Amino acid sequence: MKFLSILVPVLVLGLMSVLSYQYPSLLGGFGLIALALTLLWLYSVKLQDTSIIDSFWGMGFVLVAWYWCWLNNGLQNPRAILLCSLVSIWGIRLSLHITIRNHGKGEDYRYQAFRAAHGTSYWWISYFRVYLLQGVLLWIIAVPLFFAQYTSFTTWQIADVYGVVIWLIGFLFEAIGDWQLSQFKKNPANKGYVMDKGLWKYTRHPNYFGDAFLWWGYFLLAVSVGASWTIFSPILMTFLLMKVSGVALLEQKLVETKPEYKEYVEKTSAFFPRIPKQGKRSS
Repeated sequence: MKFLSILVPVLVLGLMSVLSYQYPSLLGGFGLIALALTLLWLYSVKLQDTSIIDSFWGMGFVLVAWYWCWLNNGLQNPRAILLCSLVSIWGIRLSLHITIRNHGKGEDYRYQAFRAAHGTSYWWISYFRVYLLQGVLLWIIAVPLFFAQYTSFTTWQIADVYGVVIWLIGFLFEAIGDWQLSQFKKNPANKGYVMDKGLWKYTRHPNYFGDAFLWWGYFLLAVSVGASWTIFSPILMTFLLMKVSGVALLEQKLVETKPEYKEYVEKTSAFFPRIPKQGKRSS
């Protein structure tokens, strides 16, 4: 497992290097992301709040998608316009949601712990281990967005239709899930209780599921122009949300802070929606 954790990133970065040599504008996308994140990092140092990078994640994809659209004369390409529009709807909503949710709450506990562990060196370590790292991940995951609009448009494909349908399902799961949770938290009577209504009845993380699912929609738009090999992108996004920054990280905290969450775990799917198992209500 340790060997794979080293081998896989090396292979992916190797692939990105080859692709960047053949498609210079792909590398230009990383330059744009790195520039934006460097400016954001400088601002975070001034604020002493690394959490602001979370708001950039969705907007980063919007930025690079339209950049590639402009470079590839995508404004004349219906598929490119469709793709960039879908990315914009998703990315802007996600960034606004995170910004509103985090407003006035200070730095996230994850970054506070990281800051405490590195002391006075944190300001520059955060640039490489938080900002540039997320920039590389964003760039790699965005590859289908590049190739879906790189090829000149000829006609719509069945993969385009499936891609839009899958994107819509994923977007609704994420947006509705976020809205339902925010409404639940607004009610003081729900403090300390577990949200198990609406979409949260069928999956413990409908927003994360929706986020991952819609990336399979972007991938299908790339498949329509023959870029099926970009499947590593939705796989990586799904893995990150399930095992790294999403479900795994959040659930560790919820189990510690909410005793009833264990019961919720026993009857409700962690990620993929399904009918809940019969059992006592958790709230």
